[in-house]
Amino acid sequence: MPELPEVEHVRRGLEPKVIGEVITGVTFSDKVHSGKEAGKETIIKGIALQSFREQIIGSAIRAIDRRSKYLIFTLENEFGEQLIISHLGMSGAYFVVDTLDDIGIPNYINHWHVELELQSGKKLIYSDIRRFGEMRLVRRLEEAAQIMAIAPEPFEAGAEDYFTAQLGLKKWQQKKIKEAVMNHSVISGCGNIYACEGLHAAGINPHRLVQDMTPDEERQLFKALVASLEEGIRFGGSSISSYRNVEGKSGQMQTRFKIYGRQTCGTCGREVEKAVIAGRNTHYCTHCQK
Repeated sequence: MPELPEVEHVRRGLEPKVIGEVITGVTFSDKVHSGKEAGKETIIKGIALQSFREQIIGSAIRAIDRRSKYLIFTLENEFGEQLIISHLGMSGAYFVVDTLDDIGIPNYINHWHVELELQSGKKLIYSDIRRFGEMRLVRRLEEAAQIMAIAPEPFEAGAEDYFTAQLGLKKWQQKKIKEAVMNHSVISGCGNIYACEGLHAAGINPHRLVQDMTPDEERQLFKALVASLEEGIRFGGSSISSYRNVEGKSGQMQTRFKIYGRQTCGTCGREVEKAVIAGRNTHYCTHCQK
């Protein structure tokens, strides 16, 4: 699943290509149509396909922001502003191309689901191999409960204090620290990969209970998680399976992992331990992480 660094790279790739463009048409794949007809919320959530189409055609794309793992497209038309809130799910990707075939990656060509026609003649295409992603149309950010529940961005002033305050809540005290840091109400945008890397960098075993963490360890961990996320952004995100940026390219962060997906620890060379915590595969080193 794309995490904060990957989504940030998608945002940065889209921004110069579509800001100022006007949406002139919308087309949905057969899978989206059949899903809606079967009562499923396939990609387009909380609104009928025709209503979605009618409400965004003629709108200009004024901004693309990111909140945790969500992209937020600000649209403007004669009736005012509205927002498309989009999550990439496990395998979603956006492309700006002249034709579908210009994507150049067969899996993403075969699994396109939403095509926004732009005034310039370009197409903004959302592809999603597993169809776990989503697009929601709202008038105000406050209408999106999933966004309002997210912790502050980890790079913002005060985010560290928020992080330690959340860990101090009773509901987290008996949980493993790995489970806590993957929750977006504790720290924004940190999923499985960067949780493993951050815990390793901080020297903290993922099985540790939150109640056994010292205040110094909590702050050390926060800094390590932020450093891992920042490194992920610098190196274009992680392409473990299907992630591609707007240019169709893979990220390079996976070449810098010290623990995630490795057989031996990138710090000490000992064998990497594996476990499942909160339903996610966890990699750690019992020598480096206490």
